[in-house]
Amino acid sequence: VQLQASGGGLVQPGGSLGLSCAASGFTLGDYSIAWFRQGPGNKREGLSCITERRLDYTHYAGSVKGRFTISRDVPKNAASLQMNGLKPEDTAVYYCAAGSGCYANGSGLSTVEHWGQGTLVTVSS
Repeated sequence: VQLQASGGGLVQPGGSLGLSCAASGFTLGDYSIAWFRQGPGNKREGLSCITERRLDYTHYAGSVKGRFTISRDVPKNAASLQMNGLKPEDTAVYYCAAGSGCYANGSGLSTVEHWGQGTLVTVSS
């Protein structure tokens, strides 16, 4: 059972980047999925959440609403986070998680069953 985040890298301010969260050993569609990040010296911050596949409701934190989009790729057993309009303050290690109970403010999951390894996003000119 594994959850792997990928797609991080260096991007200029105002640019875009897409992160992927791939699951193996379990069906990601049975779970709600959330994205988190932790920047230098900061606490972990919940960014977005999508409920299990039968519902697919999405929720976003205020800091990313309108810029980030969470979605599923059912055939690939994966999820993604499309990030547009990136700012230097978006620099962080980004993590995905699978579980249940999306918070409506996008801040995460009430229960996390699987954590993915992080992927570093650096926004800098």
